[in-house]
Amino acid sequence: MSEIKIKVGIIGATGYAGAELVRLLIAHPNAEIAALSSRSYEGKRFSEIYPAFFGAVDDILTSEDAVIERSDVIFASLPHGLSEKIARKCIDKGKKLIDLGADFRLSSESDYKEWYGLDYTDKELHEKSYYMIPELMRGGYKGQPIIANPGCYPTSIALGISPIVKSGNFVRDSIVIDSKSGVTGAGRGLTQNTHYPDCNEAFGPYKVAAHRHTPEIEENIYKVSGEKVKVIFTPHLTPVNRGIVSTIYVTLKEDVALSDVYDAYVGFYKNEKFVRVLPLGSAANLKNVRMSNYADISLHKDARTNRLVIVAAIDNMVKGASGQAIQNMNVMFSLAEDTGLTAIAPSF
Repeated sequence: MSEIKIKVGIIGATGYAGAELVRLLIAHPNAEIAALSSRSYEGKRFSEIYPAFFGAVDDILTSEDAVIERSDVIFASLPHGLSEKIARKCIDKGKKLIDLGADFRLSSESDYKEWYGLDYTDKELHEKSYYMIPELMRGGYKGQPIIANPGCYPTSIALGISPIVKSGNFVRDSIVIDSKSGVTGAGRGLTQNTHYPDCNEAFGPYKVAAHRHTPEIEENIYKVSGEKVKVIFTPHLTPVNRGIVSTIYVTLKEDVALSDVYDAYVGFYKNEKFVRVLPLGSAANLKNVRMSNYADISLHKDARTNRLVIVAAIDNMVKGASGQAIQNMNVMFSLAEDTGLTAIAPSF
């Protein structure tokens, strides 16, 4: 199996997540890039858009149909509402799809309509898809041809909160989540709040009590714990290129020692290469996961309020998007999950 060569295509290759897929895949020993597409830059060379790839990836950006035709697996890195048609073409041609967008993330069509304003147009496809954070959900993967790659905020939060909610030792509806993201999370298209004069030397919340990742966060908690809960989720934009730090506050059911919670987390993730439960007294920092597929988790307790404080840090472009998508591809093709993903964060 180690000699397998997967022909990989990327639709939406010139967005930030698409370009990050290219960066990671060219170092993957079992993958070769078969074709890249971009609606905005079709006919241009990929290295014209991202000069850092000059001489390494000079592929001419082609059509979506050409990508599907030439590839074994297609990564779709597109805004919501665009992936169902691509998924149908992939399924009809016997190809596999890993969708980095939101179209297959929610199991409830009514939730998708409420939060994204659209209906499912091809309901059969959703029976052929599987949402997967590998560390939490790989056991349920049964070879579905469509993998829904999780959102960046929900990934950091699910990894941070799963051990405590699975234990049941938390007070329902007590979960408060405060997340901070770098500006790449907003995508390559310029918006006012990511315009340099507005985001530089700035820090503040956005989409307060109305962010589209909220139902995905709540659904992940339900999948792990069996509890239907409501969370308070507030995202913030911080003036760095990449990274997410999620600080999660959970009221404990009883006065549990922090050392016991720590031991439970270490046990929960003992076989997971990419999740690092930091020693007590340390605090997770995005600098230590930048450019890597690692998730760092630190645990703290406010004894006055009996609240557990969980800090989870990931790179939103790697573990929160493209790295996790490749990890999911490795699961899909029965490769070791860390294949092509072993890099650690730069030290400076």
